[in-house]
Amino acid sequence: MPPNDTQRTIEAVYRIEQPRLIAGLARMLRDVSLAEEFAQDALLAALAEWPASGIPARPAAWLMATAKRRALDRIRHDAMRARKQEEIVRAMDAAEDGGFGAVEAAIDDEIGDELLALIFTACHPILSPDARAALTLRLIGGLTVPEIARAFLSAEATIAQRIVRAKKTIAAAGLDFEVPRGAARAARLAAVLEVVYLIFNEGYAATAGDDLVRPGLCADAQRLGRILADLAPEEPEVHGLLALMEIQASRLRARTAPDGSVVPLPEQHRGMWDRLLIRRGLAALARAEALGGADGIYALQASLAACHARAAHADETDWRQIAALYDRLLVRLPSPIVALNRAIAIGMAFGPEVGLVVLEALADEPILAGYAPLPAARGDMLARSGRPEEARTAFEQAASLTRNAAEQRHLLARAAACA
Repeated sequence: MPPNDTQRTIEAVYRIEQPRLIAGLARMLRDVSLAEEFAQDALLAALAEWPASGIPARPAAWLMATAKRRALDRIRHDAMRARKQEEIVRAMDAAEDGGFGAVEAAIDDEIGDELLALIFTACHPILSPDARAALTLRLIGGLTVPEIARAFLSAEATIAQRIVRAKKTIAAAGLDFEVPRGAARAARLAAVLEVVYLIFNEGYAATAGDDLVRPGLCADAQRLGRILADLAPEEPEVHGLLALMEIQASRLRARTAPDGSVVPLPEQHRGMWDRLLIRRGLAALARAEALGGADGIYALQASLAACHARAAHADETDWRQIAALYDRLLVRLPSPIVALNRAIAIGMAFGPEVGLVVLEALADEPILAGYAPLPAARGDMLARSGRPEEARTAFEQAASLTRNAAEQRHLLARAAACA
């Protein structure tokens, strides 16, 4: 294999195995920064040795064994001052004595719990949502700091500081790198799913910048969702979130025109929707429902997305079913945002005048003040009610509130069409 091809292969293997390496090391060392450091040491060792010796038959085991050996050397060099370090050395000695085969067996036995423990730690509620998202993308998604910065339209220094502070917070809190059990697990799982969905949403409908969508972020979130579904197969909300992301992501190519302008859902070319992602999403939704999670907040939202996915044409969409699903979702997730989406569905199911009545009841909600989708929804209902001047004003108001350039152009175009 040519040297450049070997290096690319090594980097690809490392990118795939990096979360597992960090998870295993973090569980032993109780330190994310050290775990990353020794994982990087293993990569450097592979880059130095594999071009001459060839790719090992079990590259994951080779990397893990090398990383553990480097960590063991460091701890010995530091004279094992604390009892905790002595316990780590004994555990690592035992693993090392068994050779690569023993290490690989340990990976097979425990890596699921280790990786799940790392996800729960990176998404711990003691961290801010932004810090959780950045740390999760770094540790589990394997993204570099520049990649995360580009994804969230932030400065690299900002992202780097956010990740460093998150690691220090975890270390200072003395968190155990373990999967919580029982009620604690259920409570913490919600925080994990929230982070994954935050990452997906930032890709699906960017809050700022020139692009409406960032498919790379959606793909990262979907990958995280699939990892969670493999590691926690009996958790219905995990499958509900995965279903929601897969079905929503199926529409990404159709959401923007070639010039980058927004294509509203009713106008999208449904032949461009990814049928494989829809099938995956519907299968995940069926799994969530089979596990008794049909009324979970993510499963209900996936059911809403499924209503659109099952309609061959926009005029075949079952808006009454969508309105009924929003009724159920509002009970489970009482929020003005859900109420706004319910009002839009009612306007589609029973006519814009009915929708406007429901919408007006939300006008004084503090959380919706300055929220562009509210005047945008009002503008759409007014336009369909034959009130173009009022609709134009509403669309212009919505355009002034959004920070996304593509969405702003779309709203201004709708305002101009009313005139």
